[in-house]
Amino acid sequence: MITPFGWLTWALLSAVFAALTAIFAKVGVANVNSDLATFIRTVVIMVALGLVLFARGLFQQIDTISVRTYAFLVLSGLATGASWFCYFRALQIGDAALVAPIDKLSVVLVAVFAVTFLGERLSLMNWIGIALIACGAVLVAWR
Repeated sequence: MITPFGWLTWALLSAVFAALTAIFAKVGVANVNSDLATFIRTVVIMVALGLVLFARGLFQQIDTISVRTYAFLVLSGLATGASWFCYFRALQIGDAALVAPIDKLSVVLVAVFAVTFLGERLSLMNWIGIALIACGAVLVAWR
């Protein structure tokens, strides 16, 4: 069942904002170092999320979060930073219409990693979809 603010709605909004990110970033990195652009973007995200947490009263005591949770959030943050670093560099030297589809190969990698490391299971139809995403990303980026 699709609810107004269920996972599908949030995922679709994520896709829309990710697309806007590529367009805005491509224009934004035109006259600035891509690393500085990534830093500015990160500061904006930190401030925006801080405001959301404050407004919703969602801050949590630091000592109530487990070491395992911290470890994986730090790893996730490092991976995000590396992804943004590479993405902004790619956008600075390549066309957004070529960079973004290759970046979206992350969808394929998430499926492979989820099966390999998290024990998730995908049906044959799911694997066909993953293969089509991979082929589509390559075809969109093909010159």
